[in-house]
Amino acid sequence: MAGTFVVRRSRGALSGVVLVLLGIWGALIPFVGPYFHYAYTPDKAWDATAGRLWLEVLPGVVALLAGVVVLVSRFRPAAVFGAWLATLAGAWFAVGHLIAAAWGSIPNAGTPVGGATRAALEQLGFFTGLGVVILFVAAVALGRLTVVAASDKGRPDDGGADGSGGRRARVGAATDERVPAGSTATATVRRAAARTTAMVPVFRGRHRSAAAAASAGRAAAQADMAAGKA
Repeated sequence: MAGTFVVRRSRGALSGVVLVLLGIWGALIPFVGPYFHYAYTPDKAWDATAGRLWLEVLPGVVALLAGVVVLVSRFRPAAVFGAWLATLAGAWFAVGHLIAAAWGSIPNAGTPVGGATRAALEQLGFFTGLGVVILFVAAVALGRLTVVAASDKGRPDDGGADGSGGRRARVGAATDERVPAGSTATATVRRAAARTTAMVPVFRGRHRSAAAAASAGRAAAQADMAAGKA
């Protein structure tokens, strides 16, 4: 059960990096865009207006932090929470400026400064397109983080990743119990039989498990015969 709360960092590595980059873009583009005549009014670099802070810097920082959580966290609930934060940031990028235009209580981000084509590109790069991409990446991260793979479920009683080590130990113990004690020769044969049985790998599958059980039975029979002769 504990394995369901642990997730490999590789699950959210790519999505986390992309979210970090998109968050940096969303938070900085309103301040550096005017250098390339790619901006919303006011067309001034590093002009921190209320509209830029609420509609661009805030969701950009949230997306950045969410990407860091998705990237570095191995605790599944925390990584999932980071992905949900990213979805909220993407949604705010996509619809925040529309809400601000309809409600006067929220600061407005201004208007695009270019012509028709450039205005469309500014609309996509600053708000709608950026928000849709963040939403898509966050949804991919949620899909990968919420699926519990078989490799995520640990089995603490097993000696190996596939459980074969624990089964080999149990087979060896069972063989050890079958050999009666009472003499030095018997103890020696018992230890040899246990070592021989432990070296036999028990694989998953009906036929290979039967072969391993037969080998264990032969080793136990040989140990019994040696004990009887002693």
